[in-house]
Amino acid sequence: MSKRVGIVGAAVTPFKARWYEKTYYELAQMAAAEAMADAALEPGDVDAAFFAIYNDIFQRTCIPEHPLQGIIGLQNKFGLRVSNGGATGAYAMSAAHAYLAAGRFKTALVLGVEKATDCFDFMSMSATPEVIKTIGWSGDSFYEQKLGWTAADSYAEVVLAYMDEHPNDLKPEITARISALLSEQVRTNNYAQRQFDQVTPEEVLNSRTVVYPFKELEICVYTEGAAALVLAEEETARAISRRTGQPVVWITGVGEANEHSFAGKNHKIIGRIISHHLAAHRAYEMAGISNPLKAIDVVEVHDAFVHQLEITMAEMGFVPHGRADSLIEDGLILPGGEFLLNPCGGLIYSGHAVGASNIMSAWSARNELIRRKLKTGLVHGTGSTVAQYGAVLILECD
Repeated sequence: MSKRVGIVGAAVTPFKARWYEKTYYELAQMAAAEAMADAALEPGDVDAAFFAIYNDIFQRTCIPEHPLQGIIGLQNKFGLRVSNGGATGAYAMSAAHAYLAAGRFKTALVLGVEKATDCFDFMSMSATPEVIKTIGWSGDSFYEQKLGWTAADSYAEVVLAYMDEHPNDLKPEITARISALLSEQVRTNNYAQRQFDQVTPEEVLNSRTVVYPFKELEICVYTEGAAALVLAEEETARAISRRTGQPVVWITGVGEANEHSFAGKNHKIIGRIISHHLAAHRAYEMAGISNPLKAIDVVEVHDAFVHQLEITMAEMGFVPHGRADSLIEDGLILPGGEFLLNPCGGLIYSGHAVGASNIMSAWSARNELIRRKLKTGLVHGTGSTVAQYGAVLILECD
């Protein structure tokens, strides 16, 4: 019989466009130490580490996690590295949950860290071209990468196919309003990269087009930072909760799915993100949720792009396919609506430190559940070519 698993500690570093004063390893150490302190644990009390690291090329080493084991005080303990594109953090949480539920360990640290802009392009004297090229190696290196594949045009393929099927959805004025709403919500996130970058829908609409239909203010920003969680099996989690006075936030549902990475017959249905649909419904089944709109209070959805956020919310069953704009038109996510959507500001305003991003989302969902005395949250991660990967976790507060 599997054991119940809960989150008993969490921490994030500030998310920044560039951490000049901290190395990759120092950021990891900051987040790990603060998460263990939040759970009132010493490194010796933690049985295992799960490292969420997206891109080796960012760090200029093929196993950037190997020094972390000793740096965070978990030498001679179990350590596993997870890398699943933008869904890396969510998959690392899923892996840790599985090991704890199976009884392998009593406690585990999940640590995500990314330092993207140590890359540099000396022709432009900027990190940006090199970062985009490095992310490009996430695509098929025999074909896509040589054609100049980028994450933005990859996701645009899915969005444009969806818009062909649903021409009255994903209206520019709606995507602009969602971006503006996220920019207001990020004000309360003191760790966010763009905490004070509030924008109006008009400013979003007037920002430059990066890849049609994405405007500059509808796209996540690359980020440096780290995030960490401490997970524990039930008996240990309850003992920690009694010491800290914080309720346990239980992981009651987990679901994942990875689609085919190419469109075509028997391959990916290009106007859908089936991975998100399957991952969410597998998590709902495990958590005993039949209607997510009525059951879930806080949603931290991976918003690489606002348009993808809308499609994902339809895939996860919060709104119908073809009516994703009802998130705004029916007031579902407006103040006083049915649920909170990305109260941290999402990856567009909080920042997207890829390996750490979904862990930061779990940190945010846990905070909201405890602070607002809410019951149920959802954390979502996606990534790779055409939103190939999907992972969803359901959180429930004591």
